[in-house]
Amino acid sequence: MSAEKELTDATFDQDVANGVALVDFWAPWCGPCRMQGPILEKVAKKYAGKATVGKLEVDNNPNTAARFGVQSIPTLIILKNGKEVGRFVGVQDEAALSRALDQHLA
Repeated sequence: MSAEKELTDATFDQDVANGVALVDFWAPWCGPCRMQGPILEKVAKKYAGKATVGKLEVDNNPNTAARFGVQSIPTLIILKNGKEVGRFVGVQDEAALSRALDQHLA
């Protein structure tokens, strides 16, 4: 079982409503997204119980991707109590994601 939470258009708002969340907007056919996957899993394990780390597959959940204006993937968005507070486009290393999460958890 993976440490990341699978998010959908139907569950998104509820899943990110409280606390800090890091959401990976991705697709299975995207090469860089597949590179981001193992990094995101490490971050999810590291922040278990402190932040929600989730993945939203853009082909099956176009409404949420459109609402956040996701143009290219992977796009990683940090939310605090449902509001966007940070965004990365392209593959990010564990250190960059950890720094951003720590900043919003502080």
